[in-house]
Amino acid sequence: MRILNLNKETTDHILESLLKRSPNSYGTYEAAVAEIIDAVKCGGDKALFAYTEKFDHAKITPENLVVTQEEIDAAYEEVEPELLDVIRKSLVNIRSFHSKQRQNSWFDTDDKGIILGQKVTPLDKVGVYVPGGKAVYPSSVLMNVVPAKVAGVPHIYMTTPPNKEGKICASTLVAAHEAGVDTIFKAGGAQAIAALAFGTESIPKVDKIVGPGNIYVALAKKAVFGHVSIDSIAGPSEILVLADETANPRYVAADLLSQAEHDEMASAILITTSPELAQKVSEEVDQFVSVLSRKEIIQKSLDQYGYILVAEDMDQALDAVNEIASEHMEIVTKNPFEIMTKVKNAGAIFIGEYSSEPLGDYFAGPNHVLPTNGTAKFFSALSVDDFIKKSSIISYSREALEEVYKDIVQFAECEQLTAHANSIKVRFEE
Repeated sequence: MRILNLNKETTDHILESLLKRSPNSYGTYEAAVAEIIDAVKCGGDKALFAYTEKFDHAKITPENLVVTQEEIDAAYEEVEPELLDVIRKSLVNIRSFHSKQRQNSWFDTDDKGIILGQKVTPLDKVGVYVPGGKAVYPSSVLMNVVPAKVAGVPHIYMTTPPNKEGKICASTLVAAHEAGVDTIFKAGGAQAIAALAFGTESIPKVDKIVGPGNIYVALAKKAVFGHVSIDSIAGPSEILVLADETANPRYVAADLLSQAEHDEMASAILITTSPELAQKVSEEVDQFVSVLSRKEIIQKSLDQYGYILVAEDMDQALDAVNEIASEHMEIVTKNPFEIMTKVKNAGAIFIGEYSSEPLGDYFAGPNHVLPTNGTAKFFSALSVDDFIKKSSIISYSREALEEVYKDIVQFAECEQLTAHANSIKVRFEE
């Protein structure tokens, strides 16, 4: 991996490079996505099935669009018992973590007859998109479905592209069934996002769409936002490791590559105060890449978006950490919890040398759907909050309103909204 001295110039260069991977830079694909969305919006099932045949080479009809119980039962036969056991263990951890995020309605009252509060209501219909192309991610099924279930969403629909035989990966089906998905549709790509956003004869319109996908899926989610809510527009995966001279270079190298293997646009960055560690990590990376199964993808990722940055001190390193705002961040230093308090921007923070990033991807419980491309400065991990809405509750007695009605009238007349003022005045006419 390339080793650079950390300064403002290198930080600015890296940020510019990373931002080019954002879905906001995928303008050349927008016209094609818009065409697909319009076709499905107007043509419904017919357009959806035509695109499924064109892109996935599968003949889908209203009769085989929905995954049947028989298909789910067959998936359980195909999945190894050991994997099923791991899925169930992971589910327990994910459900336990997200249960602590659950919010309740609340109300405050006083003796004048004022009631103020907040009513928390789960969304009614949620669509979960699950990729089915280069790789299969049953872990993402769990991470997107469980917080919706914990929030109390009554209708959870999943779409995922079929193979050319019209089948869905067995581990995906098992994860969906274990997590509690209500209906699974054999549909993928921008056409599936459009179907969820506007509804077709067979797929209901939902209130929110969540889940990762390719460029077409990301742009489709961006295009339908406003017709429905979305979780985020996810970019390629990222990891940033902050380490000092106490870190194990072999561990650090392995963790960097855990994200570099996702795709050629993934980013892996080490920021360290130790030039010696920088060199050792670079050497360990080279050794790992030579033997790992996805070495071509990893090498392209490292060549484009892999960096080892040597900082003058920890304060300079932390400034860069907060500026880059990585999706995943590991702290491997002699005082990691103290350092953690100074990290302002990161999707998820992994503390200590035995808290490697895949622990969060699969098992620990916190959500692995995280903000990318610097959006950790203002976005959070997917949570139960994403599947609820909050309504304000306001109730005043006549006595309570009479004490303040002149104040409200004055405010309304200041804004020249006389109908607003009149709405209050009429209640106290002689």
